[in-house]
Amino acid sequence: MGTLLCFHAHPDDESITTGGSMAKAHAEGHRVVLVVATDGDLGDRPDDLGAGETLGARRRAETLDSAEVLGVDRVEFLGYADSGLTGWAENEAVNAFVGADLDRAAVRLAEILRDERVDVLTTYDSHGGYGHPDHIMVHRVGARAAELVRADLPGLLVAEATMNRDAMRAMMTIAEEMGIAGPGPRDEERFDPDAPMDDGNPMGTPEAEITLGVDVSAYVGDKRRSMAAHASQIGADSFFLRMPEDAFALAFGTEWFIEHGRHPGPRQGWLFDS
Repeated sequence: MGTLLCFHAHPDDESITTGGSMAKAHAEGHRVVLVVATDGDLGDRPDDLGAGETLGARRRAETLDSAEVLGVDRVEFLGYADSGLTGWAENEAVNAFVGADLDRAAVRLAEILRDERVDVLTTYDSHGGYGHPDHIMVHRVGARAAELVRADLPGLLVAEATMNRDAMRAMMTIAEEMGIAGPGPRDEERFDPDAPMDDGNPMGTPEAEITLGVDVSAYVGDKRRSMAAHASQIGADSFFLRMPEDAFALAFGTEWFIEHGRHPGPRQGWLFDS
């Protein structure tokens, strides 16, 4: 058995991007570690926050609930502040992840990689899926941490989680045919994966540039329950959770990765088979 470490920017990212792979790894007896860079305190603020309760504290608790659903063995929070989207004033905050010292952050991740003797590390693609500064920083910190542990963990596989832009386009067509609005800024808006995202790039990665599709269809129930655990951000009326089960399984039954050291061109497989 091996160890999978999934490195994510904010609470709830683990559910949407790698939740199925985490549940699959747990079911197969692998050790699963989740590292979250920020507190997510700039997310949507629910109306039921208690007196003195911060959104960051709420989202931390939700992450622990999500981790229990997915079978995560260890959760670590690096403690950085949510940077917000490109150009927000919060980008310049003292503890914002986007402004973190790259080597210092990478050393912290590297310590966990060594401690856990990790076999597979997941990060994000080079533009963080949709250009969020914290997601791009996860890519950078993850790549640097992998360099730092190369001598200690020569067999470490780095797999960049991404979204298959071609599959997403097809999913949006199916959702429209079913009368389900896409997850745009407002539910009545059509989401367009080919439109410029936060950094000006389209969403995700073209299928031809992806190296691995992981079939997680047996674990979409866990993935959906993991999303639901993040109730402050993914409410029952959200695009994700109001999808019929068969449509959800079709949309989220495969998770996509770009593996370091492999030529582009997607194959169906598993992170621990590489």
